[in-house]
Amino acid sequence: MKNLNFVLASLFVSAGFATDVLTPEKLEADIKLEELERNLWNLNRIANENGGNRAFGLPGYKASVDYVLERAQTRFHAEYDTFVQPFNASFAQVRSIAVTGPDGENVEVVPLLYNPGTDPAGISAPLIDTPVDDARGSACFEDQWTGIDATGKLALVKRGTCAVSDKLKLAKAHGAVGVILYNNVAGRPLAATLGAENVGMLVPVGTIYQDVGEAWSARLAAGEELVVGLNVDAVFDTRETWNIIVETKTGDPENVVMLGAHLDSVIAGPGINDDGSGTTTLIEIMTALRRYTGFANKVRFAWWGAEESGLVGSLHYTSSLTEAEADRIRFYFNYDMVGSPAPQFAVYTGSNPGDLAGATPLRDYLSAAGRDAYFGSFGSSSDYVGFLELGIPSSGIFTGAGAPQDPCYHLACDTISNVDFEALTLNAKAAAVVAARMAISLEGVPPRAKTSPNLRSRNKIRGQFEKWKRAAEHASSEKSCSHGEKNVV
Repeated sequence: MKNLNFVLASLFVSAGFATDVLTPEKLEADIKLEELERNLWNLNRIANENGGNRAFGLPGYKASVDYVLERAQTRFHAEYDTFVQPFNASFAQVRSIAVTGPDGENVEVVPLLYNPGTDPAGISAPLIDTPVDDARGSACFEDQWTGIDATGKLALVKRGTCAVSDKLKLAKAHGAVGVILYNNVAGRPLAATLGAENVGMLVPVGTIYQDVGEAWSARLAAGEELVVGLNVDAVFDTRETWNIIVETKTGDPENVVMLGAHLDSVIAGPGINDDGSGTTTLIEIMTALRRYTGFANKVRFAWWGAEESGLVGSLHYTSSLTEAEADRIRFYFNYDMVGSPAPQFAVYTGSNPGDLAGATPLRDYLSAAGRDAYFGSFGSSSDYVGFLELGIPSSGIFTGAGAPQDPCYHLACDTISNVDFEALTLNAKAAAVVAARMAISLEGVPPRAKTSPNLRSRNKIRGQFEKWKRAAEHASSEKSCSHGEKNVV
């Protein structure tokens, strides 16, 4: 009889019928460092085989989608329903960028996403300085350009405070043919996006180190005339990409616990911490959860596309939700960069009192493990944005971007060597424990906030996505490679 029972139990498991009742402790124990690492090794391999990245619009992202689908759709089809949500997004790539200094030297330069291209010959023009205003932000406001005639010149502008795109619009309005943007802090300038919605409104820009820009500013102040060069080879068009949505077949569809991470990387690198770390966290929670039964609420996983281009995938998803569909999402957890090599342990919480229902147990778990976990505010640069605007209670973990937490942020060195696996494993276990608790019970989790500000926020989300749609339409009618040849992917 024992042998028969063992055979029957094995058949149930192999057929996809979970027989073990879920507890947070069981799901926690199922999260293994070696499996988290295995996924990251494969994402790193995918990048290596596809030009060094997994960026949307390029082959590495499609291969990443296939990797998740092989697990969710092929292996786990008995336990999960999987949906691939297509959408179009504006694709931009700076294929090469060069700045030539006033003495003919090559200057190290960092590309920005959605940077306009120059003609093949590039720009060679006199440099004109703009005033530094660290309090308000340099070159951020019209009055700061008073008396500056930048016609036919490259404007030297200090970075910081306002959006770079705002500085470029003002430079263009005052006749500049381009901008040399020098960093506002020491060290390598961080990459950033100029925003697809700004296509056609900006001049080309080259971002250089702080010390170089300050030296040029001093020479201009001393009366020297400096001629510098800027050459940008950029591609811009519209490409289809995808979100992956996976949810348990069991659980109340009126009460959904949702976990999200973005699947794409920047073009500059493989994105193993950003956000392979969140991707592998979700994969392993999904893998473990399928073994269990006895949870009341549906659990939904989302791997977002085109996050690095401006949260496009998650904004598409949230802007497409009906009121009833938004009501069903009781809590959203965002896991973006949860394995930084010198980690901090920030747990997101915001102005919605419901956020604490997920944030508090995450922080408590990390604190009990001896980590200095703390509540940190949401920003505007990850996939929680659309959920916050809808009033859906939200939280998540963030271990830091840029030095000192992650010096390889948005760079080619964001490889499997750029991950603190102890921190990643701890954060993945924390995510699993809290997800399991909410899958079992949503006691203490309020409904989403639906006051008038949040209704206005729904329009804000839709308005933001409309900007992307307009940019996509612009791209489809004016597909371009600034240096002339057609780009085919």
